[in-house]
Amino acid sequence: MTEPPQPPNQPPTPSGYGHLPGPPQQSYGYPQQGANPYAGAPAYPQQPGHAPQPPTVPAYPAHGLQPPAPGAPGMPPKKKTALLIAGAVAAALVLGGAGYLAFGSGGEDPKEPVAQESGDAKPSGSPSVDKGDGSGPGGNQQTDLNAGRKQGEDKVLWLKTTKIDGPGAGVATRGQWVVGDTVAKTVGKTIKGYAVADGKEKWTITLPADICGMTKRTTDDGKTVVMYADGPSETANCNQIKLIDLKAGKEGWTKEVAKESAFDVFLDPSLALIGDTVTVNRLTRATAFRISDGEKLFASPAEGCVPGAYAAGNGKMIGVATCFDKDSTVEVQDADPVTGKKTWTYRLPKGWKVARVYGLDPIVLHLTNTSTKESSIVVLGPDGKQRTTLSGEGNFSAECSESHDDSLQGCATAVVDAGALYLPTKVDLGKANEIVAFDLNTGKAKWRVPAGEGRTLEPLKAANGQLIAYRKAEPNQGGEVVSIPADGSTPTALLRHPSGPSAPIESSFYSPEVDYSDGRFFISTTRLLAQDKDEKLLMVFGK
Repeated sequence: MTEPPQPPNQPPTPSGYGHLPGPPQQSYGYPQQGANPYAGAPAYPQQPGHAPQPPTVPAYPAHGLQPPAPGAPGMPPKKKTALLIAGAVAAALVLGGAGYLAFGSGGEDPKEPVAQESGDAKPSGSPSVDKGDGSGPGGNQQTDLNAGRKQGEDKVLWLKTTKIDGPGAGVATRGQWVVGDTVAKTVGKTIKGYAVADGKEKWTITLPADICGMTKRTTDDGKTVVMYADGPSETANCNQIKLIDLKAGKEGWTKEVAKESAFDVFLDPSLALIGDTVTVNRLTRATAFRISDGEKLFASPAEGCVPGAYAAGNGKMIGVATCFDKDSTVEVQDADPVTGKKTWTYRLPKGWKVARVYGLDPIVLHLTNTSTKESSIVVLGPDGKQRTTLSGEGNFSAECSESHDDSLQGCATAVVDAGALYLPTKVDLGKANEIVAFDLNTGKAKWRVPAGEGRTLEPLKAANGQLIAYRKAEPNQGGEVVSIPADGSTPTALLRHPSGPSAPIESSFYSPEVDYSDGRFFISTTRLLAQDKDEKLLMVFGK
């Protein structure tokens, strides 16, 4: 097999190890399972430095708090596209199959609009159900969501519903932040803060137009930055940024992000936050602002290799740049969060792009090649040199689509700590998947933990080798939050969600945002039908 050329600034790599892989071998590593119907289409944008992606399938919010029936409208068709492992030649974690996508393919394209007028888009007030007294919200106001709890099961603390009328495509509700004693949730152009203990509304912020960009990250004191459109029309630009204090429920400064060149297009913008810096990423350029006062810090250069997006976390920032050469080569650069200056670069071979950034310390990249329809997951050292590639057997999905996050860091269930990358496998409906931990030093799988009969496990967060994961709910069985030890031994249940009337609601959150914080589990929808009928918005579990 012919190896692709090595990056110009990288040392030669021994044949068969450490380089970006050749095409998968049909005789090795192809999974027997089909696709997970819960996985939709990848939601990251088509832009320089990123692999072209298929249309996004909008989330299916349960109408009237009823779980979706099999084959219901809005559910993506089940396909056999899979992340495939080819370990025979290149010792690399490789994707293959029918398309050139990172994590499966989707169905039809409903053409989700950008920055449409969404009406008032304010959630209605809803009583909590933390006492299980039958006064909670839902299709039946008399339903006690904690009724018939079994021994060892924990509680639904509260459920928040909303009833709004919006455009035909629905209303986006992707933002969710848990900060101290507050959980904040976006609906269209509003952000509401609720008390984590009982769901009582604490504050509301209404922006001039729909929120069109955000980051899940916050500053140490609970602030974040969101983007919103400069008007209500479909042709409005997503170029306004605003500081939001999520603890206090107050607005801060507002800035309009100016174009850095005549070709600067605000298409699918996203944000990256680190320390006192936030970057506004878009198609070909990026601009950084100081969070404390909103002043501009730096922007992408006008020539050379130009970052169109930055990724940040764990005290590190990197830029993904497209070079102005005949091959539009892509390179990864480290970046000073205050000045944007770089000290090293990692240049990819011709045809390779950065699809996702899974981690920053160490740097874990998901690379794709649209021409050969391959992908690889590589680990870089602190000097920007390729340290290892990942290898293992299985059909993997990091569920990029489920987060509905267009940023480089938008994969909800690809979790990294200092020593490992944790990925869930992808199986047919009704079959158990597993979580696989890949050692970032060796690139090999070090353990696998099965979800249990008919269940699905997804990583949530990791630290010091210990992984927190969510065992997803089924219509007749509540979900669980579990802790998996560093050696991959038997998980310990941190929360067992009730399996009574709350289980069908929990299991019908399609494409949800999820968080586990301070002993509570938060799950919310990322899109409302907005047809003036009651819909679930946010559900919280705890002791």
